[in-house]
Amino acid sequence: MSPAQHTLLAAGEASEHRPLIITLFAVFVAATLVITVWAGRQTKDAADFYAGGRQFTGFQNGLAVSGDYMSAASFLGIAGAIALFGYDGFLYSIGFLVAWLVALLLVAEPLRNSGRYTMGDVLAYRMRQRPVRTAAGTSTIVVSIFYLLAQMAGAGVLVSLLLGITSDGGKIGIVALVGVLMIVYVTIGGMKGTTWVQMVKAVLLIAGALLLTFLVLLKFHFNVSDLLGKAADNSGKGSAFLEPGLKYGATGTTKLDFISLGIALVLGTAGLPHILIRFYTVPTAKAARKSVIWAIGLIGAFYLMTLALGFGAAALIKPDEIIASNKAGNTAAPLLALHLGGVDSDWGAILLATISAVAFATILAVVAGLTLASSSSFAHDIYANVIKKGQATEKQEINAARYATVGIGAVSIVLGALSRDLNVAGLVALAFAVAASANLPTILYSLFWKRFTTAGALWSIYGGLVTAVGLVLFSPVVSGKPTSMFPDVDFHWFPLENPGIISIPVGFLLGAVGTLLSKEVPDAGKYAELEVRSLTGTGAH
Repeated sequence: MSPAQHTLLAAGEASEHRPLIITLFAVFVAATLVITVWAGRQTKDAADFYAGGRQFTGFQNGLAVSGDYMSAASFLGIAGAIALFGYDGFLYSIGFLVAWLVALLLVAEPLRNSGRYTMGDVLAYRMRQRPVRTAAGTSTIVVSIFYLLAQMAGAGVLVSLLLGITSDGGKIGIVALVGVLMIVYVTIGGMKGTTWVQMVKAVLLIAGALLLTFLVLLKFHFNVSDLLGKAADNSGKGSAFLEPGLKYGATGTTKLDFISLGIALVLGTAGLPHILIRFYTVPTAKAARKSVIWAIGLIGAFYLMTLALGFGAAALIKPDEIIASNKAGNTAAPLLALHLGGVDSDWGAILLATISAVAFATILAVVAGLTLASSSSFAHDIYANVIKKGQATEKQEINAARYATVGIGAVSIVLGALSRDLNVAGLVALAFAVAASANLPTILYSLFWKRFTTAGALWSIYGGLVTAVGLVLFSPVVSGKPTSMFPDVDFHWFPLENPGIISIPVGFLLGAVGTLLSKEVPDAGKYAELEVRSLTGTGAH
């Protein structure tokens, strides 16, 4: 049977059980909408909308953070990358996990103590409010939209496979549906609704990954060596499949791309807006630390399971079949569920439907978190403090956040439709690179460098942002390859798929240069206050 026939069979199996699939999707969407409406009724003021009233415990926030972080990239993208590239695909898992140590050690507690709702609060504490808030808001929205692309692309691929939709119009319709749902979640539920949806989703995702991991290991009698051996044989690459270099070792350029990817993954988490705002939802700095520790445990366990998912897919499914279903390998995990249950059996279709519903839940929860981060930053930083110069009422600010949600949702739908054939793990790595280039240098300089000035912050944010986004636009991600966003044209001149190796040092360097060239004299008293607050929590909101 050809790969295309296998894929059609998967879609056919799914279509035979379409009522079950649609029911599972509908149950999850209905349950999350009920949670959102319930939470929306408890959202009384800005603190409720932006930070959930700071009522969540360390464990609850840790669960929600892990739900926010374990995205479509983690579940679909990493499984696909491992299934197609073996060892090199697993590098995503390592990078995503190690990044949490940077977040824990450098930013979690100081940020919780220093800010109120957004990254802009931290910068504006000791610098000129309007320019730094405008820059922070712009950066937050751009990073969030990059991350949203990955989730939208994952949603289109996933539901297309399940419902047997092959037309581009149908896939774009699915992306639009996800966009509409995320707008509803955020506008009605705010941070409270989004947090509860993320907690439910985290439990479902870990349970789904655990079930697939158990079934894969059971298939190989819990012998990991047999699993890896079969994966290597089935991949057609032999022992090279289990060694470094299949994707990132053929040439000097791909080796550089690997270093660039690694830097972006490890440093990116500490600058991701939707992760940073989660630290404001807990009542104390101790709870912020505890939530990151819980998140590391949950996320670490999940990324270990991505090994079983990726190598299990490589062992049980031919690479041609995975590629025929989706060029970037994003359907490897759902196809693995189908094969584990039996391609011609009811169990296969049920498992496929269940795992896909969990993946869809993952996408909805993450897009809600991302949209909330960007709309909050627009409303709080740009609208309330720049346009209204601090004179906006809480009601006006929340309404601005809701309007921003609709605008960001519309942009994400359009760009998500264009990105539907890109690997979602690769797309998320781009968001990490932009976050690490624009946000992280400014946060670290602001918290730990007394001399840092407004000019340095603006140079760092805008310079890092323009460099990262500019290099991506002229990279193979956008044009020049069959898997590019625009595969039929070629205007790329930057050879790497991830700009981190250039743009992250540029962000740090520009922050230092802008500060040293500036004639602005920093307020030593304000820095001392920020230092005490960030380290002790004294005076924190």
